[in-house]
Amino acid sequence: MPLGRPPATVRDWFGDAAAALIPDHDGTLATARSAAGAYAGRAKAGNTRRAYRAGVRAWCDWCDRYGLPCLPGRAADVAAFLAAGRGRSLSVSTLTLRRAAIRYLHVAAGCPVPTAEAAVGETMAGITRHAAETGDMPARKLAATAAILRQILAPIETDLAGLRDRALLLLGFAGALRRAELAAVRVEHLEPCDRGLRLTLPLSKGERSGGAVTVAIPYGSTELCPVRALRQWQLAAGIADGPVFRRIWTPPRGRKGNNTPLPRVGYAAIDAGTVARIIQARAKAAGFDPDVLGGHSLKRGALSTGMERGIHPTRLKQLGRHKSYAVLDVYLELGDPFEAHPLNGVL
Repeated sequence: MPLGRPPATVRDWFGDAAAALIPDHDGTLATARSAAGAYAGRAKAGNTRRAYRAGVRAWCDWCDRYGLPCLPGRAADVAAFLAAGRGRSLSVSTLTLRRAAIRYLHVAAGCPVPTAEAAVGETMAGITRHAAETGDMPARKLAATAAILRQILAPIETDLAGLRDRALLLLGFAGALRRAELAAVRVEHLEPCDRGLRLTLPLSKGERSGGAVTVAIPYGSTELCPVRALRQWQLAAGIADGPVFRRIWTPPRGRKGNNTPLPRVGYAAIDAGTVARIIQARAKAAGFDPDVLGGHSLKRGALSTGMERGIHPTRLKQLGRHKSYAVLDVYLELGDPFEAHPLNGVL
């Protein structure tokens, strides 16, 4: 462990540990310990690991600049690091991630965690309060409820791109899927059944153990049916295996420019960023502000629609694959606060 070593050494050690490959089993204790470390590095999702590496790099570079120890770090130095980041206009969410990265660095190194001390907690609480007072908190994405989704779908045509995007929007809504989950859907993950489809998610952020989860995608009786939309896209695109949602491209015209090449469907899956861009582009085409609709809008819309229909929070938590009701609340649009006021009929 690089305890007490220069920040550059700590930074490189953490980066190497986070990217360590799982060694082939050879029966030795040394290999078993190396494998344990590599598996531990995969306990977090890929996006989380990337964010932690960036946070640890920033922490180590900052400590190097001022000649401070970074492992183990001191609570006063962590608090100053966060305050300096806020002084450079870093967002509250970025600073929260950096605090978590420093914590994870110390846990991985097996030394006391300075981020749990009161000085750090109070500094972070003050940063959050100040950001709220100055109107600098991030705005939530608009929930694409069933009513909004119908408006987004209305102008979508039935060409290849339209069929793909309609299927993507409806599957994301019906399964309350995150954009990365949508991008990763493969044909072999979809199991037909008498009531719709069973979608297996090999990896899901809500499943902390890293195991697969199954999501029910029901048949519908309206234009919002995700199963029929998905089938129409697969038939039109000729997709029988592999990634479901793929890039669509048009070959260049010939030299004389008098031919009209037909769009073609690629083989590789689109990425999570493309999912968000599709949602924003389709929202814009329907007259919505693309800045308020994004990758989380489908998930929020599904849960908010369920809440509006009076579905019990336990079922909503199950649909959203959340571990706690506190996390679920972040995704909900509370609708009209007067309509279901607890004191209606009393006042």
